[in-house]
Amino acid sequence: MICRLWRARATPQGANEYRRHFSERVVPHLGNIDGYAGAYLLERTEEAHVEIRVATLWRSVDAVRRFAGADIEAAVVEPEAQAVLTDYDTTVRHYAITAGTLTGGPGR
Repeated sequence: MICRLWRARATPQGANEYRRHFSERVVPHLGNIDGYAGAYLLERTEEAHVEIRVATLWRSVDAVRRFAGADIEAAVVEPEAQAVLTDYDTTVRHYAITAGTLTGGPGR
């Protein structure tokens, strides 16, 4: 399993708009790609802006290529997203997931 991490920043309003874009456009698109295994949108408020991190999960490097193309280190940032961000990374980092758990259910 591979985690693909990307970072951006936005105003609070821009973060709200990016959150909508992520939920309405990005996640449905990713769900159609063979090998996609999930995504997280993380946010942290820092003074007058919001730091955004996107973590997508993939079953293989080939699955990442189906999403990102030949240059898997290049960030995929649609114009709609670019318009609401104050800055963003043009590259991403990939990490092998070597251990971890997900918990859930009653009482958790």
